[in-house]
Amino acid sequence: MIPDSEPVRRFLLRLQDNLCQTPAAATTKRPELAGCPFQAMGISLVLHPHSPYVPTAHANVRFFIADRPGTAPLWWFGGGFDLTPFYPFHDDVIQWHRSTRDLCRPFGEQRYPHYKAWCDRYFYLPHRQEARGIGGVFFDDLNDPGFGQALAFSRAVGEGFIPTYLSIAERRRILPWGERERQFQLYRPGAMWSLIWCGIAVLYSACKAAGAAHRF
Repeated sequence: MIPDSEPVRRFLLRLQDNLCQTPAAATTKRPELAGCPFQAMGISLVLHPHSPYVPTAHANVRFFIADRPGTAPLWWFGGGFDLTPFYPFHDDVIQWHRSTRDLCRPFGEQRYPHYKAWCDRYFYLPHRQEARGIGGVFFDDLNDPGFGQALAFSRAVGEGFIPTYLSIAERRRILPWGERERQFQLYRPGAMWSLIWCGIAVLYSACKAAGAAHRF
């Protein structure tokens, strides 16, 4: 974590590469993988800006592979990105989703609507009956049509996030703001996160104790 760097208030970049045995707690959907050696790697990025007019953003890509005795290894990719403006601008929303659609399009017309809808469901806040932010894309268990295409799509997601976010951030960081906007910026994340995502944090801790944290 890099604190208090202009124009970013908090910046977290995490690189992960784990190699161990797959615990039963991590294989409820794939019981045949329990006890199999696996490797999980990924990169996660979280940005919390100084300016209330610059959106918070999150992105990650990850890869999982497990060795199964007597058969080919099982692997998949996952990841995505999303944008959470405190003060949304219509032009930013259009640019964000248009660029996301364009990076998905070479991999099939259904990629964008499918992964956008997945992201919308994933970040829906039922206690507030609203979405957290304006969405993006989210995908998991991606292993078709083949390794090369799945890798290329994951790479496009990781690389496509950066120029679009920076374009929006550069456009909004020059807008003047005061204490009122700052207080709303501080209040809003707590309202969105504390009631629902604290439960996920507890689940993460429990799975980490069981060795299953790679699925988060």
